Amino acid sequence: MLLRTDPFRELDRLAEQLLGAVARPVTVPMDAYEREGAFWVQLDLPGVDPDSIDLSVEQNVLTVRAERSAPDVGQSELVVAERPYGVFRRELFLGETLDVEHVEASYDAGVLTVKIPVAEQAKPRKIEISHAEEKQQLSG
Repeated sequence: MLLRTDPFRELDRLAEQLLGAVARPVTVPMDAYEREGAFWVQLDLPGVDPDSIDLSVEQNVLTVRAERSAPDVGQSELVVAERPYGVFRRELFLGETLDVEHVEASYDAGVLTVKIPVAEQAKPRKIEISHAEEKQQLSG
């Protein structure tokens, strides 16, 4: 299970009210879903060099870090600058039921896809129930 939390949401709102939208950090949009005994997370990182992506897990926190460099415009006059550049970071708090030792990731067309399998011990399993007749045969 993924835990969704943003401890800085209220601070971001306050900073935006006081300083305007400039103080707001750039978010990394994501989707997360469960399929085939795993959680899949897709993060939008358009224009990011795949070599700049760093994915790590520490104490059940998955951290995605990536960097997008600003284009070199040389002596040109910059007329509009709306695309965010710099370092992007997103942390996901993972539940204890996920297998952080077998995380897989791929990057294609500006989307980072991360597969986090559910741990075997957390998967549902059927428990056999013995009958009284079987118990008597075993003891006799």
